[in-house]
Amino acid sequence: METNRTMMQFFEWYLPNDGFWWKRCAAKAQNLAGLGITDIWLPPAYKCTSQNDVGYSIYDLYDLGEFDQKGTVRTKYGTKEEYIEAIKALHNEGMLVYADIVLNHRMGGDKLEKVRAVPVSPENRYQPVGDEQTISVWSKFTFPGRNDKYSSFKWDHTHFTGTDWDESSKEAGKIYRFTGKNWEPDTDPEYGSFDYLMGMNVDMENPEVSDELRKWLEWYLKETDVDALRLDAVKHISFSFYRDFLKTIRTDSGRAYPAVGEYWSGDLDKLLYYLDSVENAMSLFDVALHFNFYHASKSGSDYDMSSILSRTLVTEKPANAVTFVDNHDTQLGQSLQSFVEDWFKQLAYAIILLRKDGLPCVFYADYYGNPAHNRPMVPNLGKLIKLRHLYSYGDQTDYFDDKHIVGWVRSGDDQHRDSGFAVLLSNAEGGSKKMYIGKDRSGTAYYDALSNSPDPVIIDEDGYGVFSVGEKSVSVWVLEGALEDLTVNE
Repeated sequence: METNRTMMQFFEWYLPNDGFWWKRCAAKAQNLAGLGITDIWLPPAYKCTSQNDVGYSIYDLYDLGEFDQKGTVRTKYGTKEEYIEAIKALHNEGMLVYADIVLNHRMGGDKLEKVRAVPVSPENRYQPVGDEQTISVWSKFTFPGRNDKYSSFKWDHTHFTGTDWDESSKEAGKIYRFTGKNWEPDTDPEYGSFDYLMGMNVDMENPEVSDELRKWLEWYLKETDVDALRLDAVKHISFSFYRDFLKTIRTDSGRAYPAVGEYWSGDLDKLLYYLDSVENAMSLFDVALHFNFYHASKSGSDYDMSSILSRTLVTEKPANAVTFVDNHDTQLGQSLQSFVEDWFKQLAYAIILLRKDGLPCVFYADYYGNPAHNRPMVPNLGKLIKLRHLYSYGDQTDYFDDKHIVGWVRSGDDQHRDSGFAVLLSNAEGGSKKMYIGKDRSGTAYYDALSNSPDPVIIDEDGYGVFSVGEKSVSVWVLEGALEDLTVNE
C-alpha cells in the first residue's frame, strides 16, 4: 500500500552543547514514526574545530566522537556509540536515516605549511589583486589523536586549492589561490567561480583526494548503516564530482543510497542546470519554493497566492524536489537568514505536506519550537504531518484562481480509509471557494481538521462543497471519521 514519505531535519543551529543529542533522537524515534515521519536527516556527526560546532567546520571525517581531538572526545551531539545507537533506534521504527555529508572544506589543521599563493578578488576569484607570495597556512592534517585508525591518509597543501587565512599576516577578508592550482570551472558562476567557500578548499580534481573520499564514504556507510545522504554545499564542488562519485558508491555497494543536495540558489534555472549536469543523480532542496514562501510572508496581502508555486523545482521537476519551509541556515542570525514569518508558516507547511508532489522536509525548530530565540512551534504542524501520512492520497485538483484565496482537493483512494480532503489558504481576508469533491461524496459532511472554521460543509448532489477559510489562515476539510486519528503525541 502506498505510503507518503515525510522527512524531518532533526536539528537546528542553536541546540545546547550538552552531548545528549543522539540520546534525545533515539528517545523520539517511536513518536516520530507514529506521527508519520519516514525519513530523518541527522546533523553532521564528525569532529570539528570545537565541541560547540554545529558540524560544518570539518576537522576529521573519521572521528565520530571516538578520539580525543580538538579538546574533546564527544562532538556537540554525543559519542560515536550513541550516534550508532540512535540510527538503530530510528531503523527499528522503520525510518530511513540521512547522513549530512560535508566534503567541500577542512578547518583546524594540525601544522602550518609555507605555500606560494596569489591573493584574488572576493568578488571575482579569477582576478588577482596582488603578486604571488609565500603565505603560512594550516594545511597539514595529521590527526594525531586518531593515530592512523581507519585511515593513515594525511592531508597537506597539495590536497587543497586555496584558503582565506595567512597565519603570517593575520589579515582577514582575503582569499588566496595556491600557485599551480585552479578554481573548478564547473561550479556556480557567482564570483567568477564559487569553488571557494571557506577554510581550506578541498581539491576534488586531485586523484589522491577523490580516492580517499571514496574510501572514507564506503567506510562510513558500513560503520554507521545510514541509508541516504544529504550533500552539503554542492554548488561549490565540481558538478562532475558528485555525478561520478555517487555512481561509484552505488555501483560498488549495490545499494541505491538516495541523495539530496543543498544548492543554495533561488534561481530555478540553476537548479535545473545542476540536475542535468549530475544526470539526476540526486534530488535538490527546493530553494526557489522557500524564497516564494519567504517573500509571501513578508509581502502579506500584496503577494499573489496564485503564483506561489511558480518557478519552483516541485512544479518543474517534482521527482527531484525536496520541499521545505525553513532550515538551520535560514534561521535568524545565520548568513543565509530568510526566515519565513510566523503567520505564514502554517500555510507554507500545508502546501508542502498536503500536495502530491515533492518530498517535504519538516524543520525541527518549527515542530518543537526554538527557545534560544523565543520562537514558537508552528501551530497544527503535527496535525498537518498526520494528515499527509493518513489522508493525503488520490488525484489532485487545483484551485489557484485567485490572488488571495487558493486551494486544492485530494480525491482519496480505496486503500486509505477516509482519505482525501479539501484545503483552502488565504493570505488576506477570509472567504470561501466552491470546490469539487465527487458525486460519490454527495450528502457527506466535511469538518475543518485544524478547527479554524467551526461549521461543517455538506457536499451537494453534484459533488461540490463551498469551503471557507479565515483571515491569513488555512483550513483542511476532512470526513468526520478522519478527525479521531489526528491526535498528536509529542
